[in-house]
Amino acid sequence: MNGAQALIRTLADSGVEVCFANPGTSEMHFVAALDTVPEVRGVLALFEGVVTGAADGYARMADRPAATLLHLGPGMVNGLANLHNARRAHTPVVNVIGDHATHHKTVDAPLESDIDALTGWTGGWTRTSTAAASVGADAAEAVAAAAGGRIANLVLPADVSWGEGGVAAQPIPVQPRSTVEDSVLAEIAEVLRSGESTVVLLGGGATRERGLRAASRIAAATGVKLFAETFPARIERGAGLPAVDRLGYLAEQVQWQLTDVRHLVLAGAKAPVSFFAYPGKASELTPDGCAAHTLAEVGSDVVDALERLADLVAKGVEPLLQAESRPALPSGPLTPQNWTEVIGALLPEGAIISDEANTSGLMIPMTTAGAPRHDVLTLTGGAIGQGLPVAVGAAVACPDRPVICLQADGSAMYTISALWTMARENLNVTTVILNNRAYAILRMELTRVGAEAAGPKAKALLDLAQPDLDFVQIARGMGVSATRATTAEELAEQFAAALERPGPHLIDAIVPSLI
Repeated sequence: MNGAQALIRTLADSGVEVCFANPGTSEMHFVAALDTVPEVRGVLALFEGVVTGAADGYARMADRPAATLLHLGPGMVNGLANLHNARRAHTPVVNVIGDHATHHKTVDAPLESDIDALTGWTGGWTRTSTAAASVGADAAEAVAAAAGGRIANLVLPADVSWGEGGVAAQPIPVQPRSTVEDSVLAEIAEVLRSGESTVVLLGGGATRERGLRAASRIAAATGVKLFAETFPARIERGAGLPAVDRLGYLAEQVQWQLTDVRHLVLAGAKAPVSFFAYPGKASELTPDGCAAHTLAEVGSDVVDALERLADLVAKGVEPLLQAESRPALPSGPLTPQNWTEVIGALLPEGAIISDEANTSGLMIPMTTAGAPRHDVLTLTGGAIGQGLPVAVGAAVACPDRPVICLQADGSAMYTISALWTMARENLNVTTVILNNRAYAILRMELTRVGAEAAGPKAKALLDLAQPDLDFVQIARGMGVSATRATTAEELAEQFAAALERPGPHLIDAIVPSLI
């Protein structure tokens, strides 16, 4: 067995079932080895940003790592933006990064680069395999490291990949998350019983059903307010679950939500900060005079902490669950408001929403709150171009569930080739492009940052209408059926039809800009 075969055999034995890939010459022995390990599915993408974003979406839904295959340092660079989002989501991802054969690195070939510097940027676990005999053990450690919610980077030199003497390694047991001490729970319980205005901010596993139910019990018993972090990696929502609002994107929204709050309890989340700096405005958004208390650190067992805390302060209290409700189907030309009503009215049971609607999606949480149960995957790190790749990964992880990608037009173009992978794999993804022909969110930011003399040159840099992007032709050119909607009636008809048919579909929804 060569090194690549040992590596893939170990990945499979460690529970990795999918490898999203964009390979090159240095990775050809890895590619060939896939045929020797049928348990691992190879999924091809045309750009590394789709590869890494798909691995992120897969792991968020599967609760286990996916692997990626990246070509040398430049391939790693192309995938870094969505690895940034995965890092912020604490998603387990195992990157296999090909490298030149060790004897070839000394000649400074054109694709030679400092891969160590790039992998260090992900803030996770990194190792370079040095021999075929040890690559299996390296792979087992990479999976174990990723399983804790980190990016694991395994650099695979070509000669290690083709070298004989590879040995598959046994899986390494996943370490349980750390639990919260009883003394911490007692301190937080006293805060909750104080009667002072208190907010519990939920992140990590706290935005899944068990955490939401426990938090809702706490709120019902003590009167505290609940919020989820602005961009949760995965939040479960809909009828039959507690409804929890997310903190706003704009600093002013957060400051309003936290008005007069005296205590902020952090449950798997960090204290809120402004997404960007603005002249004369605060970066830290915890109100003056508000004390922050950490119930559970990011990465610890926040669900267990919330359930034990609920037993302390809310014994016998039931959670408040969202009643089933849907908006009426609207009519007339599409607007930034009524398209969300169409989605809320028609969202199917068990849907997974990959949300990168940006300025056009402000009302989606409200119009889908009482829809059938669904998951929402958000833009955790703010590096745009996530929506389409995350939808790919979610659809691979959950082939029996409908995936809805709500995607802004400008950010769609970063990773538009994800449509090709959807078609190739026949993934059950319905993409709604919110097409306002502008970087509308940047138009808003242009005024918010206080930039002066924003004339025609500045405005032209935020305009996408010259020439218009024809998403119907783009999608059809990649093998995805596509239609265009300009009215609420057309969107409703096309969205319902797409949900009835297997495979990928795209709807180019023409909406006016909010700005």
